[in-house]
Amino acid sequence: MLPNVLLHLFIMAPLQLGDLIPRGTRVNVFQRIYWVFLLLGTLVGIVVITYMLWKAYKYRDDGSPIKDDEDRPELGELPSGGGGGRKLLLSFSLSAIIVISLIIWTYGTLLYVEQAPAQETNEITVEVHGFQFGWRFVYSDVPGQDNGVESQGELRVPVDRMIRLQVTSDDVMHNFGIPAQRVKTDAIPGSYTETWFRADKTGNIEAQCYELCGAGHSYMTADVVVMEQGEFETWYSQQNVSS
Repeated sequence: MLPNVLLHLFIMAPLQLGDLIPRGTRVNVFQRIYWVFLLLGTLVGIVVITYMLWKAYKYRDDGSPIKDDEDRPELGELPSGGGGGRKLLLSFSLSAIIVISLIIWTYGTLLYVEQAPAQETNEITVEVHGFQFGWRFVYSDVPGQDNGVESQGELRVPVDRMIRLQVTSDDVMHNFGIPAQRVKTDAIPGSYTETWFRADKTGNIEAQCYELCGAGHSYMTADVVVMEQGEFETWYSQQNVSS
């Protein structure tokens, strides 16, 4: 396990940063942010600890007697020979460059995540309505299908397809989130907030409310079912017939 982590940390992660701003699913983008922070944090930690240990060894007390003619600073005297603060200035400048560059890169990356990509021809738009205490999903734009299908407590989507969510609330403030897809946005009464995701594998995951909204807040969950494209079309057509 550890060798695989180190391999990804020191070899694969830098290769993934070929693009200045990472692209792909929300999961991929946040994963790359994680690896960049972990890589830089590890390198900075290695440099700082190595420098500290080297200084501790260099200036250790080895028990040698102090020579009478040794030029030692007197109490209150400023030490000399430190290079006029050039080392401090260099270390501060390098640290500032690294931190500021990381902030700018992270901000640009998060802008990409929060601002949904350009509209795609086959994307699906779903209205998410929060209420005390549950979620209702209205498929408002499904290419090639009749729209207006509603589902309560369960969101079904096809795999590897752009899903655009328009989130609102029917009563009080809620917050809709799908942790496995790194999705989280406010559900505000009377207005819509927009977010998106693209699931890259099938399976069942869970959506939750992240805004304390009443006594039943902890029960305000929903199933998110990621299906193959054909299975989704079959399910959706059956909902149209039943409705």
